[in-house]
Amino acid sequence: MFRNYCAPCHGNDGRGNGPAASSLRKPPADLTALSRKNGGKFPEAEVANTIKGDGVSSHGSRDMPMWGELFHSVSSGDTAVQLRIRNLGDYIKGIQQK
Repeated sequence: MFRNYCAPCHGNDGRGNGPAASSLRKPPADLTALSRKNGGKFPEAEVANTIKGDGVSSHGSRDMPMWGELFHSVSSGDTAVQLRIRNLGDYIKGIQQK
């Protein structure tokens, strides 16, 4: 899933160096540094909310797609959507810098 949804911008290694990164207004985040930037603790809820698209005001903008909407359109219910989001979050947690 990461390669299909995240790697085009964040890169296969999650460092923000994907093939589409140079075309974005704002560089993609280095997903391998999230724990380090959060005092050594992986920000699980924040990552899940970002993937879902929560916390984006109706008048704000966002370069990253709101994957939650897409997952709802291709899944057979909320349980499948939550599983997709959790799987992506778990993968990102696993690539954190040591």
